[in-house]
Amino acid sequence: MRFLRLKDVIDKTGLSRSTIYRQIADGCFPKGIPLGGKATGWLESEIEDWMLERLAKRNG
Repeated sequence: MRFLRLKDVIDKTGLSRSTIYRQIADGCFPKGIPLGGKATGWLESEIEDWMLERLAKRNG
């Protein structure tokens, strides 16, 4: 299990910061997990699952 910081999520998904937060607000993207202070992380497995769902929608 690994936490990704926002920069890593942006790099992995190709989405912008504003798009990520807009999709979180719309319930379409995994929510971040508070890591302490102002730090937020996302579970790498949840981001990968989200990416696989996008791929399945394209192919299906």
